[in-house]
Amino acid sequence: MSTEDHPAEPGTAPAPPRSLAEDLRSRPDDTLSALLRTRPDLVTPVPADLTQLATRAATRASVVRALERLDRFALQTAQALAVAPDPAPYEALLTLMAGEGEGGDRDPAVARALPAAVTTLREQALLWGPEDRLRLVRTARELLAPSPQHPSPTGLGPTVAEAAAGMSSARMQEILTGAGLPTTADTVSAIVALTALFTDRARMSALLDEVPADSLDVLSRLLWGPPYGQVTADPAPRLRALLDRGLLLPTAPGTVVLPREVALHLRAGRAHREPRPLPPAPAAVATHRPQVVDATAAGQAYTALATVEELLKAWDGGGPAVLRAGGLSVRDLKRTAVTLDVSEPVAAFWLELAYAAGLLASDGEAEERYAPTPASDEWLRLPAAERWTLLATAWLSATRTAGLVGGRDTKDRTLAALGPGLDRSTAPEVRLRVLALLAGLPEGAAPEPDSLLARLAWERPSRGDRAGAEDLRARLARWTLTEAEQLGVTGRGALSAHGRALLPPAPGEPPADPARLLAPLLPEPLDHVLLQADLTAVAPGPLHRPLAEVLGVLADVESKGGATVYRFTPASVRRALDAGRTASDLHAFLAQHSRTPVPQPLAYLIDDVARRHGHLRVGAASAYVRCDDDALLREILADKRSAGLRLRALAPTVLASGADPAALLEGLRAMGYAPAAESAEGDVLITRADAHRTPPRTPPAPVPEGPPVPDATLLAAAVRAIRAGDRASTAARRTDAADPSGSAEGPPGALPRTSAAETLATMQAAVLTGESLWIGYVNAEGTASQRVIAPVKVEGGFVTAYDHTAEEVRTYALHRVTGVAELAED
Repeated sequence: MSTEDHPAEPGTAPAPPRSLAEDLRSRPDDTLSALLRTRPDLVTPVPADLTQLATRAATRASVVRALERLDRFALQTAQALAVAPDPAPYEALLTLMAGEGEGGDRDPAVARALPAAVTTLREQALLWGPEDRLRLVRTARELLAPSPQHPSPTGLGPTVAEAAAGMSSARMQEILTGAGLPTTADTVSAIVALTALFTDRARMSALLDEVPADSLDVLSRLLWGPPYGQVTADPAPRLRALLDRGLLLPTAPGTVVLPREVALHLRAGRAHREPRPLPPAPAAVATHRPQVVDATAAGQAYTALATVEELLKAWDGGGPAVLRAGGLSVRDLKRTAVTLDVSEPVAAFWLELAYAAGLLASDGEAEERYAPTPASDEWLRLPAAERWTLLATAWLSATRTAGLVGGRDTKDRTLAALGPGLDRSTAPEVRLRVLALLAGLPEGAAPEPDSLLARLAWERPSRGDRAGAEDLRARLARWTLTEAEQLGVTGRGALSAHGRALLPPAPGEPPADPARLLAPLLPEPLDHVLLQADLTAVAPGPLHRPLAEVLGVLADVESKGGATVYRFTPASVRRALDAGRTASDLHAFLAQHSRTPVPQPLAYLIDDVARRHGHLRVGAASAYVRCDDDALLREILADKRSAGLRLRALAPTVLASGADPAALLEGLRAMGYAPAAESAEGDVLITRADAHRTPPRTPPAPVPEGPPVPDATLLAAAVRAIRAGDRASTAARRTDAADPSGSAEGPPGALPRTSAAETLATMQAAVLTGESLWIGYVNAEGTASQRVIAPVKVEGGFVTAYDHTAEEVRTYALHRVTGVAELAED
């Protein structure tokens, strides 16, 4: 029962809580909501009462998850509590964190920050109890306390009592004599006496004054950890001096340990060498004008759009095959990198970005291949700024991590682009946090990466806090900085205005529109090109999509950049003719969209290819070639390059081939001819370069890190349900005068047990008197619960009642009521 339900008598202090459940029971609803918000695993499913909530909050998996989400100083505070006495007064904790002494002898920054760290631990149900009896949750204490297998980040070892457990009484008496203490009758009292000596500042200082200087050097090497050392069977005199006085205690043959009490004395009571009460601030290495940053980021954004468009175009007719285990082969990744003119890691990033945005997927066919999705066509029709916003938001929320491509999984298998094993649930959180830290710098300021990583490491220390080890969060942060620059979220290392708009708005502020901020910075699409006499066309900027699509078929891209250079070749012109264009169409198209006259060499090229195009006709025999010019067919037969096509003459104007029509077309084109495919009716077949799309595909869903954070409505409902369940489980039952112990109904807190006749009679009486009852109920799924109800009507084997637990009127089957008891009068 909470102290609010039963206030203490005037002049007396409320009794301290005896468990975490009692501590939670005394907390207000907003504190419980904060607990469930920061530890959402506790609310899935909603606990029946506060006892169940406390039990769940103390489970190992939940405590590990909560510890991993603490900042460095809060974690250091928990680590200090793990080596403190249990329970520990606040003053003892302050000594462990800020050192012994008062005033100037203690670190003022630590002393100021410690109350907030204690509050954080308390809010997350890792700590409970009043200020004079602080208790770390037992599971957290077991995880953080030092042991030979799992050394503590504090560098402290076991206590004297822990290290001396199992030591013979004779050896303990020898240590007491060496330390200048009187001998005792048993080992327990000897350990108590030695502990008292080591925790007495004056006596301990006097003992250390007797130790040789070289022996003190040994202690200094073990002082900040690890506290274990190796000794021989015949220790040197400097070690013998320490062993004889108990300043080093043996833990195993050949191994000694520095007792915790001795280390704390030498450390002036500090548990940590460097407490970190304040987060390090990211340092700026350069500052640019915001306009320069935005313009640079917009240029990168335009390049990002062009790269993704080129990727979709390259895979438009069907991309590479999907590996049996999923993903893209190393060879196909290299080919894609060559196509995009980037390195393989960068190509993997663009592939994963297009996949996360739902623009690429596997087609699901028997011979599975990658291809653009139908959503990619819709994406291409959007304005450039909106297309970029879709890419950036997909990147920000994706858990797939391109930086892992090429690495190894836990089974030593290579991680492939677009394959399984690339999801990291912390990636979206790290990306958002990196952008938030960039947004906290002055506009135009580019951070020093190591200082940014140091800030992230303070906010979320790696498990074990290993020095020199870069954990996944640090690698994710480095990848985020690189990817943000490639995508155009940042420019010259600083956050752009449209990149800042990607962050969630502050409370009460409307969300910003990145597309609106980016659109004025992107170049306007052009409706013209500049034709040149060397069979090239220069696009001085981005082209309108219809113009770019036709030009992409009619010419090959020779170089990219601020201006794109297209080259016209016989093969590219033939490609346009195969797509159904005529020579007159191409002449009119170029004349319409060129700011310069159509060069004569280009006009000749189009006419020459058009004149030869379709002169040969290829159809299905297995395949055949027909031509009105029998001399041309004889020329083909005589050409040694046609041997692989297995051609033979059927008639003066017809050749038959053992190859299929597609192979025959490619073979003749490779020989320099311009054949056209024809249908069974003799009509020319128009081949277009479009056309392979996957079925409708949704983007890959991010893999969450544990249960999602509940919203305010769910939190309020969960807290009400927990409170109501707790009232039901702790409600006092009226005891019978003949059985004042309440044993007829069961022990206090247990589900009531009554016969069916008693249950019915008590329900009917409560309907008449209007009293509330405490019932045990088993639902259709077999789940037992305790509820407090006010019966309104009993009929037909059911009771209709106001359920105080659920705060609504419900109907219960009487045969499922395990028992009923009247509530005690207040």
